[in-house]
This record gives sequence, structure tokens and C-alpha cells, in this order.
Amino acid sequence: MNPLEAIATLLGLANIVLLVRRNIWNYPIGLMMVALYARIFFGEKLYSDAVLQLFFFAIQLYGWWAWWRAGGVEHPIAVERLTAGARVAWIAVIVVLTLAWGAMMNASTDAAFPWWDGGIAVASIAAQILLARRRIENWILWILIDVAAIPLYVTKQLYLTAVLYGLFLLLSVIGLRQWSRAERAARI
Repeated sequence: MNPLEAIATLLGLANIVLLVRRNIWNYPIGLMMVALYARIFFGEKLYSDAVLQLFFFAIQLYGWWAWWRAGGVEHPIAVERLTAGARVAWIAVIVVLTLAWGAMMNASTDAAFPWWDGGIAVASIAAQILLARRRIENWILWILIDVAAIPLYVTKQLYLTAVLYGLFLLLSVIGLRQWSRAERAARI
């Protein structure tokens, strides 16, 4: 067992629990987690996931600032939904960027699984942006990502990470339910 993977797994679990609770302190935990996973994924030739961690680091800083600005220190942040048109646009962009990124990784690197890894990376970027913008749909996207990522990490023998993503899947379902309830309660 890789000790870095064990530490990153524990940080990831703490991060998602705090996210489900809409707690701003998920962000410093998330910064530590993504720094460790960048190193882990690069070593496994999951280059899209490694690059993704650099994006996650930057978006974690943005999310921390955005949630702070939304009053997230004093209380759980308010959440919203995308419009139907915005949902269609997000899906289209994810599909197009997945095709482009996967093709580029396939042609220019020795990536282990350029399309699979690339699709997870592109969808994760979209989900993280939606999370930072406090949109409920981020959880639906995370659920789909987790379902795709678990078998990839098992294939690469990153068993702790696969277990973590299994927990992420469960917590993403809980997050979707809790954020949906919070959104409905705010409308009343």
C-alpha cells in the first residue's frame, strides 16, 4: 500500500463529507488532497488525472473565495439549479472536450487509458466548476464520474483510490439529496 495514497484517501473522504454539509472548510482539505493525487496519478501514467489535479488546485482556491464571498463562513452556502438550456450546453461542451482531449492524449502521450482517463478528467473539471458555482447538478455529474472512475482505478491497482471513489459515489448521492432539500427549503 502506498502511504501517499492512504493519506490522500483520508483527505478526500474529509473533503467530500464537508462538501455534502456545504461547509467552506472543505477547500483547505481539498488543496492538500489534490496535491498528493497529482503525484500519485503521474506515477501511474494517468496523465489526464494528474493534470486535472493542477486544475483542481486552482479551482479549489476559486471555490474557497466564491463560497467565502457567498457567506459560507457564517452558514452553509445557498445552492441553485442550472436552467434547461445551460444543462444542454454543459453536456455538449463535456462531450466535445472529451473527444478532443482523448484524441490529443492518445496521439501525443503514453497515457495508460487516454480516452477513459480523459473523459473522467473533462467531466471532473465541469463538475468542479459547477460545485464552485453552487449548482446542484454538480452532484449528478460527480455520480457519473465516480461510476466511471472506480473501474479505472481498480484496473490500475489503485485500490484505496477506488474505495475512496466508492465512498465519493455514496456521498455524492447524499450530497444531491441534501442540496436538493436545501434548495427547496430556500424557495419556501
